[in-house]
Amino acid sequence: MSDALHRLFGLGGKTALVTGGGQGIGRMIAQGLVEAGATVYIASRKLEQCEQTARELSQYGPCHAFEADVSTEAGCRALVDAYLAQQPSLSILVNNSGANWGAPFAEYPDAAWDRVMNLNVRGAFTLTKFLTPALSAAGTADDPSRVINIGSIHGLHVPEATLEVYAYAASKAAIHHLTPVLAKKLGPLHITVNALAPGPFESRMMKHTLEVMGDQLAAMSPLSRIGRLDDIAGAAIFLASRAGSFVTGSVIAIDGGLATTL
Repeated sequence: MSDALHRLFGLGGKTALVTGGGQGIGRMIAQGLVEAGATVYIASRKLEQCEQTARELSQYGPCHAFEADVSTEAGCRALVDAYLAQQPSLSILVNNSGANWGAPFAEYPDAAWDRVMNLNVRGAFTLTKFLTPALSAAGTADDPSRVINIGSIHGLHVPEATLEVYAYAASKAAIHHLTPVLAKKLGPLHITVNALAPGPFESRMMKHTLEVMGDQLAAMSPLSRIGRLDDIAGAAIFLASRAGSFVTGSVIAIDGGLATTL
């Protein structure tokens, strides 16, 4: 990498916290941030898997694991305390932890609705709120700290009729709108807030959907494929690096054109 590219996209000296970083899109983003030079902390309810991922990603750079449940205020506070015991400030927060639930409309349970909303929306808000002092401490006018929320193209357009994911779609639309709301609030504290809205990627959450209609989804995309690690990692690196320092309040679809061309 040339010096100019390193200044634009390098993350040396930065710290990052990625929730849900043990697998799927969270792991993809964590690997990209580590490879770009950041010291990365990943958090998950499944500590053993999270620790295994941290060991694997440590071949690229420093990566550490926390056990955390960010669906509750207490869980968010515990994660913040654990992180601050290791680092005095935070450069990059990736709110990636999420849940999905599919059920027929007439049978959709309140408990599922609460579970999805509590994790996908309230958890991201609460963790960002608790970490705002640490983010502000790391940010400057020329080099703000970054919050990257992970939404979904299901928050941009109506999901296929076979995907009865009512709470998930609503939660992702909510996180998309929360993103510019927080961008306006946190900008004066030298913190940018943006969202990535992934389309189909190979992940645990997408496993069943891709098994049923993966070929169909790929064929619907102008680029005729589903997402790969570099696609989502590259977008996160852009937002986290000097290259993305003047972007805030944006929702960027990472979907091969599905959301804009359907």
